[in-house]
This record gives sequence, structure tokens and C-alpha cells, in this order.
Amino acid sequence: MLRLSLEALQIVDAIDRRGSFSAAGKELHRVPSTISYTVAKLEEDLGVQVFERNGPRVELTKAGQELLKEGRYLLKAAQDLEDRVRRVASGWETELAVGMDSMFSPLALEPDVSAFYGVARQTRLRIVQEALSGTWEALLDRRVDVLVGAPGDGPPGGGYVSHAIGSVRFVFAVAPHHPLALVQGKLGRSQLQHHRAIAVADTARRIAPRTVGLVLGQDTLSVPTLHCKYDYQVAGLGFGFLPEPGARAAIAAGLLVEKQVEEPKPDEQFYVAWRAGEQGAALEWWISRMRQPHVFAQLCRYLPGMGVASSASWQEIAGQS
Repeated sequence: MLRLSLEALQIVDAIDRRGSFSAAGKELHRVPSTISYTVAKLEEDLGVQVFERNGPRVELTKAGQELLKEGRYLLKAAQDLEDRVRRVASGWETELAVGMDSMFSPLALEPDVSAFYGVARQTRLRIVQEALSGTWEALLDRRVDVLVGAPGDGPPGGGYVSHAIGSVRFVFAVAPHHPLALVQGKLGRSQLQHHRAIAVADTARRIAPRTVGLVLGQDTLSVPTLHCKYDYQVAGLGFGFLPEPGARAAIAAGLLVEKQVEEPKPDEQFYVAWRAGEQGAALEWWISRMRQPHVFAQLCRYLPGMGVASSASWQEIAGQS
């Protein structure tokens, strides 16, 4: 049986902060005799002295300091648990995980996160990033509760609900000093296979990963995010498709050169998605919010290249649509 109670920790905490038993009693609305009895009982049960008594003032012993140091974590956890239990009783989840494709920046959700905390202060929020099929897998494996900007049609088998929120066009681009920049006409596989492709690595663990526009056996540099892919293409380390909004700005600034290819990448559709039959006030809030017309434009404000103003500031994300 535990010899340590949250009530005793609360009293020790109040005594340490207030400096005396009587001041702690006033804060906790307890008579001094109750405070003294609780401390004496705690010391007896633990077999250690918690306080050094110096007249009306008291100080923690080394054992008492260690007790209170760890005890305050327990008090905070207990308070959080009480708040979460009350929140669950009102229909709000204790935690909600929002999944995003790595093509988009979590910073794009800042207005939504702020608005969410305004109505759901006790629901813990987690933002998770995956890439390509890994985004959908995270939803099906219950690692996230709702997807924002999930790419392409979801995997077969169902079990989820999806709502299209927008599409993005892609352009094929290389750095001006890349060998392919000087090649005339449309680029075909026979030309591309001799050069390095830069691709975002699919984070799927269980379902089949996506590969787009790669030739079998081709040298490929795999990177974790689209922003990283953009940086490497600007550096001239390889070629690939990039979202048109940001690529156009980089092309206008002379950082990239658009090339025509025989096999262009089709427009990519993006979705908000959640598991079928799931309920909860936090989930409903995010589903409703993410289906609003402004959300996709908000996500696209932070695509790589959107902040390009000049060759000296191409790394800055200006957040301009």
C-alpha cells in the first residue's frame, strides 16, 4: 500500500512556498493542527524527516527537497488528469493527432492551432508529418486521427472518409548550371536516366510506397521533405518535379529552369481524411475547420519557393499566396 498521498504532497508544497505551517493552512483552508498531523504522519510513514523546524519557520531537509521535486510532477499530472477527465465527460478527447504530408509546412496550421486552443485548452494536440503513402498509412494505423493535405487517392480497402480540398500542378525543373538545362526539346527517359533524380522518400512501412517518374536503376537521391528536394534541385544536385506555385517564383528569379518532358506529372489532388465512424468534439472541430475553402490556399502559402524574391533571399519563406 502506498504511504504517500497527493494530499500530503500538496501540503508539503504549500509549506515550502509559504514558509510556515500556519501560512500553508491559510492557503489550503486547513486548521494548523491538520497540517502538523499530516506532516508528522508522512514523516512517520516514510521513516525520514521532511522538514527542519526553526521556530515558526521550517525548511525542507535534503530528503524533503527530493520528495517535493518529484512530488510536484505528480501534483501537476494529477491536476492534468482531473482536467482531462472533465473534458472527456464533456465530449472532448484527451489528445488529438493531426497528420500532414511533408510537402506542407506545419507552420501553415498556426492560425488553426491557435483557434483550437481557444476552445479546447485541455485537449493535447500532436502534429505528425509523413510522406506520400505513409500519410494515409498513419491514419489507417491509428497513429493520427485526421489527415490534412493527404496526397492522391487513399489506399484501397476503405475504413476512412475523405474530402478533396484542392489540387496542385507540378513542373519539371533543374538548376541553370545542370547539364539538362542546355538540352533542347522535350526530355525523355533515355536522357533522364543518365542523371540523378531527387525524390521525396515515401514513409510507408506496411502499404506499397509510391514512386513517381523514376527510371529503374536510375541514380536517386532520396530526401525526407519537399522543401529539402527543392533546396537540392536549386543546388544543382539533381532533377525532379516541383509544385508549380513555388517553382514559378524560383524560375522567375533565375534559380531554376523549367524543362518540358515526354511524361509530365499529372496534377495532384489533396484531401482531408479521417477514419469512418470516429467521433469526438476535437475531431469534429478539425474536420469542419479543414474543410473550409481557405485551408488549401493557406497550406500552399508555405510551399518551397513561395518566398523567393531574389537570388539572395530564395531560402526565405515569405508566406505570400
